[in-house]
Amino acid sequence: MTTRILLADDHALVRRGVRLILDSEPDLHVVAEAGDGAEALRLAATEQPDLVILDIAMPRMTGLQAARELARQQPDLRILILTMYDNEQYFFEALKAGANGYVLKSVADRDLVEACRAAMRDEPFLYPGAVNALIRNYLERSAQGDEPPARAITEREEEILKLVAEGHSSKEIARLLFISVKTVERHRANLLQKLGLRDRLELTRYAIRAGLIEP
Repeated sequence: MTTRILLADDHALVRRGVRLILDSEPDLHVVAEAGDGAEALRLAATEQPDLVILDIAMPRMTGLQAARELARQQPDLRILILTMYDNEQYFFEALKAGANGYVLKSVADRDLVEACRAAMRDEPFLYPGAVNALIRNYLERSAQGDEPPARAITEREEEILKLVAEGHSSKEIARLLFISVKTVERHRANLLQKLGLRDRLELTRYAIRAGLIEP
């Protein structure tokens, strides 16, 4: 059987390269491409792929946000994160979001095909160079009672933060998220209070550090 794949990355050149890798395999086929997480959600609903491959840093909605929503909407859908971030925090966030695997773009030509096949077998896939370090670090923190930190903000607040940092007005955010302007303003005020920040500029800096947008 051929695995139907939805590919989401905001860089067309990256999508083209990844598509060449996948479509050269007889059992893998890219059926749709998305430029951001929101478009990935829409295409996943219409195209009904078997597997979604998501970049982390994308406009409007990150890959981690999209993964959480896809896992809720389509529990049987397989999800892979394909990213440049060799980062423990993102790795754990990806697993919590429902991803089946985490692949680095720098070794996509080597690992991505096997990651896709592992996901379809319902097996986890982690980039080999990081497995031992990640497991060792996690076990050490668990032994000390220091689990990965809880999320500082809610998923809705994260959505608002990303859109604010991208320069959208409260009215535009309300339209994109189908909520009222008043609700947007309340979430913004909560964000500033929770994170100890003062204005949009500091929110944007925080969003860059958190990987929600690219500098």
